[in-house]
Amino acid sequence: MINIGLLGCGTVGSGVIKLLQKNAKTISNRSGDSVVIKKVLERDLQKCLDLGLNQEMITSDFKDIVDDPDIDIVVELMGGIDPAFSFIIEAMSKGKHVVTANKDLIAVKGKEIFATATENHVDFYFEASVGGGIPIIYPLKQSLAGNEILEVIGILNGTTNYILTKMSREGRNFEEVLAEAQQMGYAEADPSSDVEGLDAARKIAILASIAFNSRVTLDDVYVEGITSIAPADIGYAAELGYVIKLLAIAKQDEQGRIQVRVHPAFLPESHPLAGVNDVFNAVFVQGDAVGEIMHYGRGAGQMPTASAVVGDIIEIVRNMVHNTCARIGCTCYEDKTLIDINQLSAEFYIRMTVKDRPGVLAGIAGVFGSNNVSIATVVQKSSGVEMAELILITHKVREQDLRDALTVLKGMSIVGKIDNVIRLEGTKRNPS
Repeated sequence: MINIGLLGCGTVGSGVIKLLQKNAKTISNRSGDSVVIKKVLERDLQKCLDLGLNQEMITSDFKDIVDDPDIDIVVELMGGIDPAFSFIIEAMSKGKHVVTANKDLIAVKGKEIFATATENHVDFYFEASVGGGIPIIYPLKQSLAGNEILEVIGILNGTTNYILTKMSREGRNFEEVLAEAQQMGYAEADPSSDVEGLDAARKIAILASIAFNSRVTLDDVYVEGITSIAPADIGYAAELGYVIKLLAIAKQDEQGRIQVRVHPAFLPESHPLAGVNDVFNAVFVQGDAVGEIMHYGRGAGQMPTASAVVGDIIEIVRNMVHNTCARIGCTCYEDKTLIDINQLSAEFYIRMTVKDRPGVLAGIAGVFGSNNVSIATVVQKSSGVEMAELILITHKVREQDLRDALTVLKGMSIVGKIDNVIRLEGTKRNPS
């Protein structure tokens, strides 16, 4: 019998209990031993009792779990950095294996946790930290281990994907759709982590670290959110054959340098990620041997996330049964150079308000030309009044050059406002 100590009986923790109870026989057969929850760390006693747990199984003192020699695996589902980090370190120090769904913790404290796991020869599994029930960490670490991974691009946040989907389908503005998402429970009361891109940034930091065998932390990720996206941008994207998605992007160039970024992007309607809508997530991977593959499914929710957690528990039990624990530890054995966002090149969509009179377009083109920015497409929308809307798509341009050009344009009297600037991804001119 393998005993589990569960930290947290919230949404995901409750799902894990339900799944272990419902599929107990199948889990035992597949793992090689029976799996039992012995203790649950939770202040809300009634929540646990409602799940059919006995009162003696419930504790508010972590020592009752970490000091119990019969508990083999600690499953951390509390969230946040503290006290989760100290609990995990202490559990590993006592020789206990750990499963977590805590993306914040791994993106910030992964190095210390992996070092402790190696030192104590224990397993540390975290499939549920990225993409909920979508298998992606196991494939990157094992199924695709023979590949050199060239890029990982994901829609990794269901809240922002839901908002952008609704805006696209209904032509509504960001604030209105966000309020509806909060009412429906798709967005938190404080949605900043989602809509500002930080949730996706934590997840792509984890995936980039695994894909490129080099430590990437949250601070290494360039981040933009979706708060500036307007119905006009979505409309122009559709006119030009694109959709707008919040993408989490990690790539490796021919020199072995890596880039990691999160931002809205124009994505061609033909791209596999373009059809990922509502609260669904997907991860698009390109490897030198496997080519292009995509993992798709529900990126959050009680049971999808519990599915990933229980999958990790089963894998650890198999390791214990066959005495093969700590087979796969930290894979960050390289120290690759991270490319600064200003040095990257991309195509850009630019929407600006300008004075509607002769010579304006030539003046703007001159500024772009003097800063090495080449224009591929120009669309002018005249309103019949003094100002007009100008939509530009650039050829591939260095980020810093575009920023220099925009700085000059903002100071010109013929330019009313730079309304939005959005990168293009996955285009024919930019195969990456």
